[in-house]
Amino acid sequence: MPVVIASGNGINATAMAMEKIRQGIDTLDAVVAGVNLVEEDPNEMTVGYGGYPNDQGVVELDACVMHGPTYRAGSVGALKGVKRPSRVAQLVMERTDHIMLVGDGALAFAKAHGFKEEDLLTEKAREAWLKWKESLSDQDDWLGEDERKLGFERPTGTINCCALNEKGELSGTTTTSGLAFKIPGRVGDSPIIGAGLYVDNEVGAAGATGRGEAVILSSGSRIVVENMRHGMKPHEAILDVLERICQKTVDRRLLYRKGYPKFNDTFYAINKDGEYACAAIYPGAKFAVHNGKENALQDAGYLLERPEDG
Repeated sequence: MPVVIASGNGINATAMAMEKIRQGIDTLDAVVAGVNLVEEDPNEMTVGYGGYPNDQGVVELDACVMHGPTYRAGSVGALKGVKRPSRVAQLVMERTDHIMLVGDGALAFAKAHGFKEEDLLTEKAREAWLKWKESLSDQDDWLGEDERKLGFERPTGTINCCALNEKGELSGTTTTSGLAFKIPGRVGDSPIIGAGLYVDNEVGAAGATGRGEAVILSSGSRIVVENMRHGMKPHEAILDVLERICQKTVDRRLLYRKGYPKFNDTFYAINKDGEYACAAIYPGAKFAVHNGKENALQDAGYLLERPEDG
């Protein structure tokens, strides 16, 4: 201890969070400060400012936070016009008796607390959206009878960041612009406590990136933490959840073949002892970790080799 872990796009976030922790700042403030760097980066097209828009060309952001010492949480979904949804989620936790605010209500809440409403669609993201619009309709979310049997892949991406300090205090946050070109109002796992993030200060913390629908159906991060509660190490706890996701994915349009999804979910976990792990369904993922001595990208573990027909 201390330890900060994040998705592969979070190498700057882990550095910032560790710096804050060493200054004695609360773990939640530390991880939120870390992911704010990514949320504000216009070149990170799956999080915050510059994120891929929905199918109408509007950027909608999701985020959640969870604070281990107080066992409190906050989240926002389908938030428009605010670069740092993780900070708004933290304010929902701190300044309301609610856990989740969505859409116009989330924006009104953010503006009441001084956040400036801005256009989050960058020129780079707009061009990607226009290219996608020109290729419709076999890649949109409105599925006809023939199309329901087919799969398609679009950009996904998120940042999860979890931290443990020397006092044994845990916190985490997950923030995203969600599935590129989604139906307006679509919310994935990232703002859902127990899916995209879960923290229990007596056990550990876990978060997820990837296909949000699969993570929601598995209650993925909560199960990772519960697995650790029952004695599993972080790596083992993650692989168990990934195996459940593969077993429960039976929709043919989402499969190469039975047990081999056409998507890749990744989980990140820290236990109370400072042990950490990251693993995905398929190889190739990386994660960022600051172990108190160095900040580096590492290769994630994985459950399955990608099939030849994938």
